[in-house]
Amino acid sequence: MTASALRTGADPGSGSGPDPGAGAGPPAPRHPALATFTDALHAEWTKLRTVAGTAWLLAAAVVLTVGLSAASATSVTCDGPHCGEDPGTVGLLGVILGQAVVAVLAVLAVADEYTTGMIRVTFTAMPRREAVLAAKASIVAALTGVAGLVAIAASAGVALALLPGNGFTAANGYGPHLTTAATARAAFGSVLYLMLVALLAVGVAALLRDSALAIGAVLGLLYLFPVVAMVISNPVWHRHALQLAPMQAGLSIQNTINLSHQPLSPWQGLGVLALWAFGALAIGGLTLRIRDA
Repeated sequence: MTASALRTGADPGSGSGPDPGAGAGPPAPRHPALATFTDALHAEWTKLRTVAGTAWLLAAAVVLTVGLSAASATSVTCDGPHCGEDPGTVGLLGVILGQAVVAVLAVLAVADEYTTGMIRVTFTAMPRREAVLAAKASIVAALTGVAGLVAIAASAGVALALLPGNGFTAANGYGPHLTTAATARAAFGSVLYLMLVALLAVGVAALLRDSALAIGAVLGLLYLFPVVAMVISNPVWHRHALQLAPMQAGLSIQNTINLSHQPLSPWQGLGVLALWAFGALAIGGLTLRIRDA
């Protein structure tokens, strides 16, 4: 055997060199947690994508949001300087209606599996229940974000076209145009608002495990909380109630005028809704761990 053969590891009886695959070893496996979450994401995306109701609900959320926003932009007028009408809340009013459809979609993405019993199959395939809930929340939030972008972009476009003709002009104190940093923040924040409503609904559905009950609870939090706040006569407690109400606080993100007179600043209000959403997800995730499917 030659010294060259010894260095290369070649078989002295053959003219071939070393095996190219020798020492390469198997590919590094994915981290188990990452693999589980990735698989859960794929499974949840497949489920929602193949259910016809998902597309219809997303379409309904867009249509209702744009429709009510357009009606608001058409009907609300500013009759003089500093009339007090906020172009952000007027032009994006449809979010108040679109959020209800988003909440229904998010609840059904979780609670329907309990109704059909398929949740047992899901947890058998994906034993890490927190990963399943996180995957459901991620997919629902992503779909809501896409639909929200379409709805808010269309609503803002309609508002920018109609509001100047209704008195929202520089002569009435609204500046040379309505496209400002404040209105851009209101539009972007409204998309985030819808996504947080979806996460809130996912968390409540994981906690209650019943579609009708969860939908009622989420819609009650959104729509009845402000009604309760309105009957509080004490001004201090009334202000605190508005600061805690998930819809009232979250929609502060749409305010573009008189910010110092609002119960919360725009981002503080959205932060309150985020606390509601992630708090509901945390409680829902804990419920998944300690209760049988």
